[in-house]
Amino acid sequence: MALMSGDGVMFLVRWIHFLAGITWIGLLYYFNLVQTPFVGETQPAERGALVSKLVPRALWWFRWGAMFTFLSGWLIILDRMGRGGFFAGSYGWAILLGGLLGSIMWANVWFVIWPKQKIVIQNALDTGAGKPANPAAAPAGARAGLASRTNTLFSIPMLFFMGAASHLTLRVPRSGATFWIVALIIMAAVEINALAGKPGTATTKMLATVKGTLWAGFILAAVFYLWFEVMR
Repeated sequence: MALMSGDGVMFLVRWIHFLAGITWIGLLYYFNLVQTPFVGETQPAERGALVSKLVPRALWWFRWGAMFTFLSGWLIILDRMGRGGFFAGSYGWAILLGGLLGSIMWANVWFVIWPKQKIVIQNALDTGAGKPANPAAAPAGARAGLASRTNTLFSIPMLFFMGAASHLTLRVPRSGATFWIVALIIMAAVEINALAGKPGTATTKMLATVKGTLWAGFILAAVFYLWFEVMR
C-alpha cells in the first residue's frame, strides 16, 4: 500500500487520531486522577503557582489534542460511510456511538472547560499580582471540574465502543430509530448534569470523587452494551 494512496492517507488520519487521542485522554486522566486530588491537598500559594503556570500549558495540549481527535475521528467515520454498508454490521453502530460520546466530550472541552478555566487562570494571575479575587472564579472552576469529570465518565464507554467496533461483534439493533433516540436521551441527561447540575445533588456528589466518576463510567458502558442486547 503506497502511503499517498487513498488507503494510505486514511492510515495517516488514523495515526493522527491515535496520537491526538492519547494526548487528549491522557491529559484528561491526569487532570482528574492526579492533579485535582493533589490541588485539594495543597496550600493556596502552591495552588496559585500551579494554576497560573502549569495548567495553561497542559490545557493547550489538552484542547488541541481534543480538536485533532475530533476532526480526524469524523474523517474516519465519513470515509467509512462513503464506502457503503456502514450500518450493515455492528461496526457502524459501535463506532458512531463512540464518536457521538467523543463529540460531546470535545464540545465540553472547547465550550465549557476552556472558557471556565480561563477565568480561573486569570484570577490566579491577578491575585498573584496583588489584585482582588474574582468572585466568579470559584463557580467557574466548579463548572469546569464537573464538565471534566463528565468527560472522564463518558470516556469509559467511548473507548469501549471504539474498541468494540473492530474487535467485538455486537448485535445490530432491530430498530435504529428507537436505539438512537434512547441512546441520545441517555447522553443528554448526563450532559445536562454537566452543564446545569447543582452542587450537593446525588449526581454531582457521585462525580465529586474519582471512585464515583469511574463507577459511573463503567455503569454507563454497561447500560449502552445492554441496550444493544435488548434491541437485537
